[in-house]
Amino acid sequence: MRLLQYNNDGDFSLTEFFESGIPNYAILSHRWGAEEVTFKDLINCTSKNKAGYGKIQFCGEQAKCHHLKYF
Repeated sequence: MRLLQYNNDGDFSLTEFFESGIPNYAILSHRWGAEEVTFKDLINCTSKNKAGYGKIQFCGEQAKCHHLKYF
C-alpha cells in the first residue's frame, strides 16, 4: 500500500507499506479538476507545479488535525 506522509515542514512524501506494517491513515475524498497530481508527478517531483497540489496539502493538514501522519 502506498500512502502520502505529511512531513513537519508542510510537504509530503510517498511511502510504501506492506501487509503487516500499515499504520493508521486518513481517507479523504475530493472532486477531480484540471491539473490534478498523478502518481507519475509524485515520482518525478513535478507535483508542485500542478493546480491540484493545494488539494493534497489540504488533505495532509486535515489528517494532521486528527493526529494522523499518513493519508
